[in-house]
Amino acid sequence: MAVANSELFYSEIEPPKPGQAVSLADELEWLRMPLPFMLGHINLWLLGTRDATTIVDTGLNSKETRELWMQLLDGRDVKSVIVTHMHPDHVGSAGWLVEQHDVPLHMSRAEYLMCRVLVADTGKDAPEAGVTFYRSAGFDEDALQRYKDKFGMFGRAVYTMPDAYRRIYEDDIFRIGDHEWRAVTTSGHCPEHVSLYDERRNMIIAGDQLLPTISSNVSVWPTEPDSDPLGHWISSCRKLKALLDDDTLVLPSHGKPFRGAPARLQALIDEHDDNLTGLQDLCRKPQRVVDTFELLFRSRINDGNLIMATGEARAHLNYLVDRDVLTVTRDDAGVDWFETRTRR
Repeated sequence: MAVANSELFYSEIEPPKPGQAVSLADELEWLRMPLPFMLGHINLWLLGTRDATTIVDTGLNSKETRELWMQLLDGRDVKSVIVTHMHPDHVGSAGWLVEQHDVPLHMSRAEYLMCRVLVADTGKDAPEAGVTFYRSAGFDEDALQRYKDKFGMFGRAVYTMPDAYRRIYEDDIFRIGDHEWRAVTTSGHCPEHVSLYDERRNMIIAGDQLLPTISSNVSVWPTEPDSDPLGHWISSCRKLKALLDDDTLVLPSHGKPFRGAPARLQALIDEHDDNLTGLQDLCRKPQRVVDTFELLFRSRINDGNLIMATGEARAHLNYLVDRDVLTVTRDDAGVDWFETRTRR
């Protein structure tokens, strides 16, 4: 979902080209890796000095990414790799970098373990629980077959994960060079996302938790069909809003560094609140998950984004069911129908 915000102030530094590292502050460099889908890039970060470099996020597992890393890291002594969360554009090359430089991988426990689980699905047949989940959303047989055909693709973009890692806890301090970065954990976009906050310099490596122009995908997946990621996401936005101020330099995974975090976080909360209000009105007549797309996304959902759209729509509906605003009933065909609860 796109959310414009006129109260943001962007860094005037030009984004780095592939294979280039741009200095943003003392012992902080910004680089980008290409992505073969709509976002086009992911921002990555180098902390410390050339003699003691920490990598934050890694890009996809691909030949192009590895070649760029070899170019960027030539002459550097890498000491550790930190990954904000388990999505392939962030963790994809982590195992390769750890292997190449014989250094530890730092992740939160939920992100590391979930990544290992999803990678283990590579090459397997789609589970019946997944078919049931997407049938309940209103998928027809063609859409269900596409889900089955694409199942297990996650691991193809992730290099083999190391068998051991170092767990990141909330409020852990990374002392890197002359600076300290504190771990801030959030959830909703993923189970246990880690951002890194330098309180003294008032800057945060925000991963996908806080982006300048798009709202991160917040989805329900077949493994947890009744979960409430949107509730966790909104709580996480409020947590960051209490931590950051207008002058905090936000270093996002996509887009340009910016200031104006509180206004941006409130815009994200407001967008979801508006969608939740719209769903309550729409569901005065029973609706399937797929019937909510026009309201939530205001654009055409095609085969390529059907799974993510379904997950995000279900997240909104589950939020309202959990708060006793909607009821959900499964019919004889296995399809769920959501309806606004009549108040007496």
